[in-house]
Amino acid sequence: MTAIGNTLPQSVLDAMNPKGATAQSTAAEAQDRFLTLLVTQMKNQDPLNPMDNAQVTSQLAQLSTVTGIDKLNATVESLMGSYQSSQSLQAAALIGKGVLAPGNSTGLSEKQALMGVEFPSDVDGATITIKDASGNVVQTIELQEQTAGSKPFIWNGKKADGTDAPNGTYTFDVKATFAGKPVETTELQFGMVATVSTAAGQSVKLNVPGLGELELSDIRQYL
Repeated sequence: MTAIGNTLPQSVLDAMNPKGATAQSTAAEAQDRFLTLLVTQMKNQDPLNPMDNAQVTSQLAQLSTVTGIDKLNATVESLMGSYQSSQSLQAAALIGKGVLAPGNSTGLSEKQALMGVEFPSDVDGATITIKDASGNVVQTIELQEQTAGSKPFIWNGKKADGTDAPNGTYTFDVKATFAGKPVETTELQFGMVATVSTAAGQSVKLNVPGLGELELSDIRQYL
């Protein structure tokens, strides 16, 4: 748009730059100021050098685009708020529920320890190695063919020599192969959802003792 410099009345200049104005002005306010400027410029244009219609049309198109983006942003923010509310309700229903999430620790109690593994693809077989707090191997579990996905497993607390392992915390790792080649796996730790944390503008957090704060996307399986 052709600049009109000092031909604009002071009242229009004030309208274009009101005291206390910030970049957070709404699109509607920006549109009103633009139209005021456009009309004033047309009234004060040089008859011998009139405004270029194509340029005016381009300016109006740009203004329309900015207005549309502003409305789109408002819609997205509204949808995000609704999505977070939905997530909060979903997460609240998980309090007291068991979950499997990335981790390699398991607790043995009453001859039972729950653990899991995530296979990114089918495997020919896998080996679960369980170690005590000192790092000593207490049991090795061989698994047959497994399909891709998250799988829970229960250790009966038996050591390799057939005796019962004492209650406590153990660690484990999983090795898998397919067609003779190693397959990267993810060990999954069991935990119970204790509480749910929500905050404006932030994702919902699940507080799981032993695993810490988890995103809903961290959960591989609900039990």
